[in-house]
Amino acid sequence: MSSSLTCTSLSFTWADGTAVLDGLDIAFGPGRTGLVGVNGSGKSTLLKLLAGELTPSDGTVKVSGEVGHLPQNVTLDTALRVDQALGIAERRAALHAIEAGDVAEEHFETLGDDWDVEERALVTLGELGLGHIGLDRTVGEVSGGESVLLRLAALLLRRPDVLLLDEPTNNLDLYARRRLYHAVSAWPGVLVVVSHDRELLDLVDQIAELRSGEVTWYGGNFSAYEEALAVEQEAAERTVRVAEADVRKQKRELADAQVKLARRKRYGQKMWDSKREPKIVMGARKRAAQESAGKHRIMHEERLAEARERLDEAAEAVRDDDEIRVDLPYTAVPPGRQVLTLQNLEMAYHARVEGILDLRGPERIALVGRNGAGKTTLLRTVAGQLAPVAGEARAHVPLRFLPQRLDVLDDELTVAENVARFAPGATNNRIRARLARFLFRGARADQKAATLSGGERFRAALAALMLAEPPPQLLLLDEPTNNLDMASVRQLTSALESYEGALLVASHDLPFLESIGITRWLLMEEGELREISPEDIGAST
Repeated sequence: MSSSLTCTSLSFTWADGTAVLDGLDIAFGPGRTGLVGVNGSGKSTLLKLLAGELTPSDGTVKVSGEVGHLPQNVTLDTALRVDQALGIAERRAALHAIEAGDVAEEHFETLGDDWDVEERALVTLGELGLGHIGLDRTVGEVSGGESVLLRLAALLLRRPDVLLLDEPTNNLDLYARRRLYHAVSAWPGVLVVVSHDRELLDLVDQIAELRSGEVTWYGGNFSAYEEALAVEQEAAERTVRVAEADVRKQKRELADAQVKLARRKRYGQKMWDSKREPKIVMGARKRAAQESAGKHRIMHEERLAEARERLDEAAEAVRDDDEIRVDLPYTAVPPGRQVLTLQNLEMAYHARVEGILDLRGPERIALVGRNGAGKTTLLRTVAGQLAPVAGEARAHVPLRFLPQRLDVLDDELTVAENVARFAPGATNNRIRARLARFLFRGARADQKAATLSGGERFRAALAALMLAEPPPQLLLLDEPTNNLDMASVRQLTSALESYEGALLVASHDLPFLESIGITRWLLMEEGELREISPEDIGAST
């Protein structure tokens, strides 16, 4: 029997009353499915419901086979050994005991038929580019991107029938992404992936779009989905234009009818006043005219109402997805102004910057390199979160740091309360006005941070930093596009184009970096920072 996932009348509401899904019916069979939708549409929540990590408010989830889930934010205990994180520590220990001559029965029971457990683990790590890690190191020694691949390796070793991936390329460098693409392409069972990574979504067999609580299916990969959507939207826009023309026509006909009726009324009154016909005849004509006028007016009003209804239906089919509209505060840095100085800097985890590196004026610096090279360590040191081991990292202007994990928010506070923490002098009205620009309008600003989706959390964190006092003249961004849908990435790009301060951005998203006008490229490799040309990027990452 083939594996499958089926949801029937599935509903889910957060504890604060925020409804996410209501009566959803959806089924996933063998093959690779890309689950797409705007931020906050419920994609990650749906995956957690499918994985059994959340309990539905109503409805059922039926699973045929074992489910493996790679969540959006992978957190592993840093004290764990790699073999423990892979879930093979007990079998590996039993294997080593048997190989050492200990023939106790419990070792054979623990190992079962899995005699090649260690070999399979090393092969799987190697296939994901983690062969250098080994099984005896601790999780605390690996980077954020490597921990994602480590969690994926654990799932591959379990060989689940159904694999659920939530933004799996977040934090992965280009080399690691290619490893993940290969694993996805070779997956034999049911696979559902939520992602904004076009290259990954072009590997799927079909697209399921979650929008307004309903799912629409599109055959083919993401490129085919975009083409189909463009055709749909073109047709929807034509329908709207036709409906708008019909509304205008019905309005004109109603106005013309009212003018004619007014003329008839004036003529009838004139006849009445002149008493040219018997009173009983004129009264009968007046009543008949009033009835006719009433029916005529009602007919045209009904036609107008129907035309407006058709226009509303047509307009609903045209997408107007909410996107981030960021208006950054005045943050200009004069050309040549010293912004940041790194001097003989030695950092935690053996990362270093030799000599003096100066950032001046509104420079836009891309920080690239493989996972574990030390990019996040450098940003955290510049932001003052990590103390230098030696040397100096000195900012000469106000700066703000948006980390990968978006942990600048307090989960127990609402979005508005989180922003108020960064700007205690701002009025409630100003905070809410700014949050509206980040799509937190009305009651949405009162959502607790813990209930936000990945993209919503990013918007809330960015709003908090932008409204902070004083506004930043140096922005440090660590993988800012990780949790954003494609529309939001475009809006972030547009906002950063208008930003007049300095940027230092660590990212593996080369199209994004190229779109924001990077002026210098810095490569962190084996713990050392050096300047490179754009042509060298592909070979280095």
